[in-house]
Amino acid sequence: MKFKSMAALAALGASLVMGTGLATAAELRIGTASQGGAFYPVGQAISSLVSKHAKDTTMVPIVTGGSVENPRLVNSGEVDIAITNNNLSVLANKGVGPYKKAGAMNLRAIGPLHYSILHMMTLDGSSINSIADLKGKRVAVGPAGGGTIPFLGQVLGLAGLSMDDITPSFLSYGDGFSQLADGNVDAAFALSGYPAGAVMQAQANKKLKFIPLDDKQIETALQKYPNYNGVIVPKDVYGTDNDGTVLGVNNMLIVDAGMSDELAYEITKAIYGHMDEFRAENALAKQIDPAASLTLKIPLHPGAEKFFKE
Repeated sequence: MKFKSMAALAALGASLVMGTGLATAAELRIGTASQGGAFYPVGQAISSLVSKHAKDTTMVPIVTGGSVENPRLVNSGEVDIAITNNNLSVLANKGVGPYKKAGAMNLRAIGPLHYSILHMMTLDGSSINSIADLKGKRVAVGPAGGGTIPFLGQVLGLAGLSMDDITPSFLSYGDGFSQLADGNVDAAFALSGYPAGAVMQAQANKKLKFIPLDDKQIETALQKYPNYNGVIVPKDVYGTDNDGTVLGVNNMLIVDAGMSDELAYEITKAIYGHMDEFRAENALAKQIDPAASLTLKIPLHPGAEKFFKE
């Protein structure tokens, strides 16, 4: 309850700033994910930009369960803005899938971010050479509220498997890949931008390899899940023997539709009006195309739309 009260006070502060012009800065909270993935450092960079450039506004990054949990946190007011992906934002606004209990939400996009890819990895020399080989294996699947789990369920389905066919360990990405390097799990998954810190840390101790998807599985996935993209990860990214053929999804920043137009405009301008600074602070920002704001799967907030039209 204290957590919600703090968010409510931050929201009240933002309202006072926008409504009265007081100099007191509102502190906003951005929902990211567990440390070791890409969302947290991206959230740190966004917080720095907003705190530096947005009028009467500061922002702090908050560790969360990740892209599945973040729409719920925005909807409940526990964070003011958050990172999620195209697919989950659509499901949240419809109140389906992992959001069936919460009901339909009223989320709006602030703008596009980098692509996240589903890292599907095991130790080099492992007998796991396909999705089908995961049957009966111990798999680090990311935190319980993260976006890896629904994505993994769909990928397992490409080989006729389900989550019931593996022994999942619900660990942060950092812990999951550390457990893989130590031999305590047989494979580790992470829906993250690349290169991901958790994978890099594990790769420094043990050689890894991608669990590949074949061409037919990629084709089936793209037909069944149109919000996904096929991505080739060059072998020099993680020092693997072969390129990784994986699935990816575009990420975005979301807010509640009730955020004031002026505040949404200030946030959008602070981020997307200073892309050179963003790219200098976080390498994943180099993958961001602001023009992709026109192709996001939920509507832009009117304040964000005003900035991009300008």
